Amino acid sequence: MATIITCKKCRRLGVSVCGRERCAVKRKPYPPGTAPGRGRGGRRRGLSEYGTQLKEKQVVKFSYGLRERQFRNYVMKAMVVKDGMSSNRLVAFLEKRLDNVVYRLGLATSRSQARQIVSHGHIHVNGRRVNIPSFQVREGDVVSLRPQSQGKGLFADLEIRLKNHAVAGWLLLDKKTFTGTVKGMPHIDVFDIPANLNNVMEFYSR
Repeated sequence: MATIITCKKCRRLGVSVCGRERCAVKRKPYPPGTAPGRGRGGRRRGLSEYGTQLKEKQVVKFSYGLRERQFRNYVMKAMVVKDGMSSNRLVAFLEKRLDNVVYRLGLATSRSQARQIVSHGHIHVNGRRVNIPSFQVREGDVVSLRPQSQGKGLFADLEIRLKNHAVAGWLLLDKKTFTGTVKGMPHIDVFDIPANLNNVMEFYSR
């Protein structure tokens, strides 16, 4: 029996933030509890400026699988220096998380799965096991799948999955050894979440 993916958060926001290929918002692009073609029930109301900023913030936060406190801390750190580069710094903080790097390398099919993989001790950084999803990688770090985990469970078909996987430009992947290298730092041009980061900054500047 196929698993039914409800994705209530995605449907509420009107955007897929779960990272799953079979996200429910693709089948039901209207809020949960409503139905299309029934008066105003299936329509999305226009948002106020605050509502728009809140939605954009939620989209980014949920896409990276963060709690409010975690996300707020990243934003506050990014805004410490008023130099117009806050959005760039925020993207760097988010992208350099170990769970995100595991996802970007293709070792996981979603960020939520990547978080579990890291937490369960399947990932090594520079040859040592790291089980903290929020761990910030640095340029030159080597991220790899633990040898004992290769070919088993979630990773049984990894070699096949990686064949056509395109890696972000700031990462380098050896598809034979399931090893990635951080060859640079991520910039705002790698940000692929459908949200306006300026609105996110303005939300926390209130």
